[in-house]
Amino acid sequence: MASMRTLPKEFTVRRRDPVLVTPSEPTPQETKPLSDLDDGEGMRFYSSGIHLYRHNPAKAGQDPAQVIREALARALVPYYPLAGRLRETENRKLVVDCGGQGVLFAEADADLTADDFGDVQSPPFPCFERFILHSTTVAGVEPVVDRPLLYIQVTRLRCGGFIFGQRFCHCVVDAPGGMQFEKAVCEIACGADKPSVTPSWGREMFMAGDPPARPRYPHLEYREPAGGPDPDRMLTTPASEMARAPFFFGPREIAGLRQRAQARRCSRFELVAACIWRSRTAALGYAPGDEVRLCFIVNARGRPDDVPLPEGFYGNAFAYSVAATAAGELCGKDLGYALDLVKKAKSAVTYDYLRSVADLMVLEGRPLFTLTRTYLVSDVSHAGFKSVDFGWGEAVYGGPAKGGEGPLLGVTNYFSRAKNGKGEEGTVVPICLPKDAMDKFQLEVQGLTAEL
Repeated sequence: MASMRTLPKEFTVRRRDPVLVTPSEPTPQETKPLSDLDDGEGMRFYSSGIHLYRHNPAKAGQDPAQVIREALARALVPYYPLAGRLRETENRKLVVDCGGQGVLFAEADADLTADDFGDVQSPPFPCFERFILHSTTVAGVEPVVDRPLLYIQVTRLRCGGFIFGQRFCHCVVDAPGGMQFEKAVCEIACGADKPSVTPSWGREMFMAGDPPARPRYPHLEYREPAGGPDPDRMLTTPASEMARAPFFFGPREIAGLRQRAQARRCSRFELVAACIWRSRTAALGYAPGDEVRLCFIVNARGRPDDVPLPEGFYGNAFAYSVAATAAGELCGKDLGYALDLVKKAKSAVTYDYLRSVADLMVLEGRPLFTLTRTYLVSDVSHAGFKSVDFGWGEAVYGGPAKGGEGPLLGVTNYFSRAKNGKGEEGTVVPICLPKDAMDKFQLEVQGLTAEL
């Protein structure tokens, strides 16, 4: 397991009243529909990210909050839909009213230094809730309709560094799309007249047919798994009875996994995902006949098939793909069995699959993906979060602000790139499990990663 760092028990963050930042120039006043991938129930939330920066002597006397705020206003000109508001129309269809209403921005000061955060390499970021800006909740839920689509907080640190915290409405951007916008802000903050990549809306490529076609794939991600009536303990265990620990998969661990993969060609992500899924299932003690699932995000960007993404597209361009089997089969067979299921599920996502998801969304009321006996993972290893540079240099930490919280606690996870104490690069996975399952999980992982 990797080590974790805690902040001082008492520290102060002084946040000023948030203000609306609007596009610096007039923008089109129009209504733009989201795609049928954008407006599913599973997208109707805000995704949080944090970037931590050290002091840069070359930027002495410059206020990062002011620099970013001015660059933000200019970046919102080509990205003007992000300054709009969502509206729900017939059949729960979401559209963006582009009226230049603005995004919410707050500046703050904290009596901390960048060093106080230690070598944080994976979510959750320490005390993340102090460094991101929230909106008002309704009955414990944060609505996305008629709210700003982006919330930003810039927190100056005592050492001269700062924290950039953002919350994007997932309906309008996915992780690569959000990164595209953040890098546009960075380019302008560093002196560019305009972003190097011209944004493209392009949502029509992921619209359902008219009329929608019958889905052409099983889409297990929206179907309840087979198995016994007992509730999934991952959805019923209180947060106070959960344990968190980051697990590091470096050269030694990957070598052990590759030995057990028996010469199968596979990626690092596929290896680690298969290991985590099998170990987690064994640790949770599901009944042998219960169907268990690994659900992961497969992005259409950069895939060698027929997804016609225009350059500059910043909407949602991914699907949830599912590997499924009985718990007894998964834990009773070798790692290669789990790995083959992961590889098959990953290769299933094509443009036709994405269009089938769009049809399902319209036909079935834009459902939420199922969570029962399901482990949902997202690989952000290559997202480039640390490369977000507002002129102060590369981020010390860049990535998701938090792991799964609330009903998603321990059910969702992010895979990140990191270095261990020896300077070795690897994959770090923050694990959250019931306390009585964590030791069993660690033993399972150790058994699969030990070199033969």
